[in-house]
Amino acid sequence: MKKIFLLIMAVMTVTLSMKAEELKSPDGNMVLRFEVRNGSPVYRLDYKGKPVIRDSRLGLELKDVDDLLTGFVLSDVQRSTFDETWEPVWGEWKTIRNHYNEMAVTLSQTSTERDMVIRFRVFDDGLGFRYEFPEQDELVYFVIAEERTQFAMTGDHTAYWIAGDYDTQEYDYTTSRLTEIRGLMKQAVTPNASQTPFSETGVQTALMLKTDDGLYINLHEAALVEYSAMHLELDDRSLVFESHLTPDAQGNKGYIQAPFNSPWRTVIVGDKAATILESKITLNLNEPTRFEDTSWIKPIKYIGVWWEMITGKSSWAYSDLPAVKLGVTDYSKVEPNGKHGANNEHVKMHIDFAAEHGFDAVLVEGWNVGWEDWFGKSKDYVFDFVTPYPDFDVEMLNAYAAEKGVRLMMHHETSSSVRNYERHMDAAYQFMVDHGYNSVKSGYVGDIIPRGEHHYGQWMVNHYIYALEKAAEYKIMVNAHEAVRPTGLSRTYPNLLANESARGTEYEAFGGSKPDHTTILPFTRQIGGPMDYTPGIFEQDIKKLNPDNHSWVNTTIARQLALYVTMYSPLQMAADLPENYLRFMDAFQFIKDVAVDWDDSRVLEAEPGDYVTYARKAKGRDEWFVGCTVDENGHTSEISLDFLDANRKYEAIIYKDAKDAHYKNNAQAYKIEKKKVSSKTKLKIQCAPGGGYAISFRPAE
Repeated sequence: MKKIFLLIMAVMTVTLSMKAEELKSPDGNMVLRFEVRNGSPVYRLDYKGKPVIRDSRLGLELKDVDDLLTGFVLSDVQRSTFDETWEPVWGEWKTIRNHYNEMAVTLSQTSTERDMVIRFRVFDDGLGFRYEFPEQDELVYFVIAEERTQFAMTGDHTAYWIAGDYDTQEYDYTTSRLTEIRGLMKQAVTPNASQTPFSETGVQTALMLKTDDGLYINLHEAALVEYSAMHLELDDRSLVFESHLTPDAQGNKGYIQAPFNSPWRTVIVGDKAATILESKITLNLNEPTRFEDTSWIKPIKYIGVWWEMITGKSSWAYSDLPAVKLGVTDYSKVEPNGKHGANNEHVKMHIDFAAEHGFDAVLVEGWNVGWEDWFGKSKDYVFDFVTPYPDFDVEMLNAYAAEKGVRLMMHHETSSSVRNYERHMDAAYQFMVDHGYNSVKSGYVGDIIPRGEHHYGQWMVNHYIYALEKAAEYKIMVNAHEAVRPTGLSRTYPNLLANESARGTEYEAFGGSKPDHTTILPFTRQIGGPMDYTPGIFEQDIKKLNPDNHSWVNTTIARQLALYVTMYSPLQMAADLPENYLRFMDAFQFIKDVAVDWDDSRVLEAEPGDYVTYARKAKGRDEWFVGCTVDENGHTSEISLDFLDANRKYEAIIYKDAKDAHYKNNAQAYKIEKKKVSSKTKLKIQCAPGGGYAISFRPAE
């Protein structure tokens, strides 16, 4: 009887393995098909009858043991449906719907008696899937040699990409066919403080793609926890992307202890570009917030002592000493260099400006000792994060700011000496609490210490989350620069207000970014979460700040205003010097008015690499803001205002490029118009090359 039972089970397992399992989205347009083919798991994805991902293999290559690639049978299939609506602590929408159909397939590797689950979730706008390793006797501890997840493309799509790199995302985007990536890679890899490109066809996620028949596809990951960041390596003959994980100092890709779930691999699909921008898949695949009390987490609009150092007008360092030692160098006996930006009077001026114009905070970089030899020395004990320079009075300045209703924003540059940061972290956060700081900008410039680790490896991914959790113990909000690109973890850790993790405005002072950069970032970097892009630069000619710096900011003033709407973040900086804003106070008014937290967000028009136009409704107020950013070709924008309340009239203030504006030779030419509008109004606005526009809408009394 036992033999008969086992035979029946074996027949059922073989039958199950031969059958292709199908899972549709709630609206039926997205169709996932999965099967075990010759012992290997294979999936494909279709949208409205069109193939999106061709048959693609799944699995992992392990170190020193049998791989999880072949020899599988399908032993179980579980299906379910989920539908909820949740409220983010802050965000682009007041509420978010999380609606999907799910299928979890259990794969049994009979020769090793190991099981692996692949969980698929199909949404109306895409797919998420992950590997799960349940508790079992034969698979407890293992080392990943490589993840072998494939994304087989259906054609030679247009791609918007940056070079695959273990240590930086701070590259300009390249737009090309997939088959052109190899030939363009060398020029796409530009110098950076820390970089490790790995392949002639390796690219980073979030990767934006467009097919010849007008389908938009985005490949990324969600919920990157205790795992290495994923890149994509292209076989440009077969047009198949395969996952490529960031290695550690020994070349291993991940150390796993079951039970364990990998990050989600995501495919967002739409026949309009707006579908990609409006997708909530990345957030929905993350866990709800870990914090019971989130009342201390607030969006921030800030200015800072920063751009002047980036341009070279001022310095982070107090002196010109070639080398210093913390606790040994006596700064009371050191001759100051006269260029130190973080001095008392200068910071007080910024506090005054912030208070007068309604900003929440002032970031001050270069306030703490150690900046003289902070970079490029592989220095372990580089900062202590609590000792100010002689000309920065912490107590006085924080008291002065508090009197004005402003906070100072802390800066923790680690110089990528991560061990040093972790051993000082409790003291540094307690110092912040004791002196009235509630937010910190952290930085990871340079090569990682421990030496050989990478910014996007498993070890560093764990560190970034450790820093968030530790900050939350002290009720501190975090803005991490040079960290791994976000994957929706701001849902779980809402004190992660923003990351940099891409080529930000600072590069405009390092030779400039391409004019189309801000028309691509919303489709790529921002799919994972908000960016501290630091917009608001009104003076494009950098040599006016520093005669030795001949960089030019490739934008018009009108587009700089638009970025506060198109580059979503609950942390927005007015990055230019106060004296430059005083020259253009009528345009600066938009920066003062624009919200940083939203009840609703809508894409009015979009095409990656060409233009992006958003409308957003301010949190708790019937006020809308519109922003449009365009590339070097300019754009005629035609939008309907049907997002406005149909029962009200509004006053629109339009900040747009002047007729003769141009990002290269007439960047400061703009025009401001006021008009009464309604939900039936349609607007047609001409955007200059490298330009754009911004509009504020308030109910007309």
